[in-house]
Amino acid sequence: MTLSDMLFGCLIMAAVTYATKCVGLLLVRKQIRNRFLQSFLYYIPYSVLAVMIFPGILFSTASLWSGIAGTAVALVLSYCKRGLLVVSVASIATVFIAEQIIALIA
Repeated sequence: MTLSDMLFGCLIMAAVTYATKCVGLLLVRKQIRNRFLQSFLYYIPYSVLAVMIFPGILFSTASLWSGIAGTAVALVLSYCKRGLLVVSVASIATVFIAEQIIALIA
């Protein structure tokens, strides 16, 4: 893929993103009062971000099992309301230890 192809792809993505936002602004002139629709629109960015990041979490490691272990530790610590730094360092350490154990077993 050449640089011009990548720039053309970025231009197309920018145009599509801009077009969808403009259409939304043109069609919705007043404030949305429906609580369900407000809630839906509020959580869209979080769900899209989760869908984009989650496969990368599992498949960025050498083994799927170490990715699962790191994800599990991150979820448990997040549920216990730990800080972002603690969650990140603990999940990275878990992935590292799991990779070492898997390398010893194999």
